[in-house]
Amino acid sequence: MQLYAVAFVVLWLWHYLRLIVHIFSAWTLKPIRPALNPTFTEQDVTVVLPTLGSDDANFRRCLLSINACHPKAVILITPKPDIVRKVCNELKLFHFQILAAPKANKRLQMIQGIGHVKTSIIVATDDDVFWSPNCLLFLLAAFEDSSVGAVGPLISAARPDVVNIWNFLGAAYLERWNLNTAATSHLDGGLACLSGRMYAIRSDIVQSEEFTAGFANETWFFGIPLSKADDDNFVTRWLVNHGWKVKIQSARHAESTSVLDSDSAFIGQCIRWSRTTWRSNLTSMFVDRRIWKDQPWCAYSVHMSTFNLPALILEALLVYLLFHAYDNGQPSQWFPAKRLTAFVGLALWLFIIKTVKLWPYFSRYPGDLKFLPAAIAFTYFHGLIKIYSLLTLHKTSWSGGRVSATTGLSDVATSIAVGAKESGSSILHQSGYEKPMTLNQ
Repeated sequence: MQLYAVAFVVLWLWHYLRLIVHIFSAWTLKPIRPALNPTFTEQDVTVVLPTLGSDDANFRRCLLSINACHPKAVILITPKPDIVRKVCNELKLFHFQILAAPKANKRLQMIQGIGHVKTSIIVATDDDVFWSPNCLLFLLAAFEDSSVGAVGPLISAARPDVVNIWNFLGAAYLERWNLNTAATSHLDGGLACLSGRMYAIRSDIVQSEEFTAGFANETWFFGIPLSKADDDNFVTRWLVNHGWKVKIQSARHAESTSVLDSDSAFIGQCIRWSRTTWRSNLTSMFVDRRIWKDQPWCAYSVHMSTFNLPALILEALLVYLLFHAYDNGQPSQWFPAKRLTAFVGLALWLFIIKTVKLWPYFSRYPGDLKFLPAAIAFTYFHGLIKIYSLLTLHKTSWSGGRVSATTGLSDVATSIAVGAKESGSSILHQSGYEKPMTLNQ
């Protein structure tokens, strides 16, 4: 009986200690305060936005929210420059620079845009992200620390007039992500991933030849090309491996809002995110290995949790161990309460841990409590997603999202970023790119 009791306690601690610590860490994290005389202002910022090119309301709202923050420059990279130019003209955003990309590939488009940046800070963002009016002021505050290489905001889901179950699940996913990321950043500076939806980074980091070559030609185990996925994970690992700090700005003034899939396509997004997590965490743990020294808590609570059992299997095992920890159903030194009381306590605990990260969300939107059963059920379903993702890690297609990837990148992309400033249009012409276009042209 004692063996079962010890096994129960060890398993419980291994899985739930990190949750307890994360809750207190996230809830006690203080935002980074802007300096009275900041080193960087919005005039030191260039926005790099890769997009497929669309004329929908979300894209327009995204562009207007960026313009309201007054960055020095905005570079849009798209395979559909005529559509994007038309949208910008209608919104009177004549100062936005538009670069024509030969194909839709987020990494390739990012490299092209980065090569034209002339400011100290780059803010990379997606075309369905809405900026808060003061986000640059609060994001740039992190760079007062010269050891900080990049900073990201908290992210919330755009809320439609009528919320369906898919909208809720997406919002709940981001709510959990915000808490976990804020918690680990607070504890040892580590985080699972700097979200590619929006982050600010020092320009000289991503404009180096070494970064550009790695970003353009990244492969995973057995030579699997990652040109179609995992771009934000590459950036995060690069920063960690090169000794840069990565910060999360928890101030609500910096929070960005993102559009998520509002139908069953959200499952495709979850599968993509899960595959990305598997690939990146395995690389961090067994290839890079820097996290073990620099971010020990994050290594335990985030990277090693990749191997955690799916919720259904874990909880069934806890029930089994707790049942057998009692000798003929009688209390023991390990569990002095009656067995029924112990099982009621375990059930209450499982309910708490499945909902506690969403308490702030439900306090803001109490009407969404009707989706609580779906939130709990999804924690079990996600175990299936995790297993399926593990079995299909070779797939790097983009499920969900608006910037797709088509083919692998070549070394010519490196020359685009490194030489665009030095050689003008010649490198772009030789590599099949059109000369950069501006709205004035």
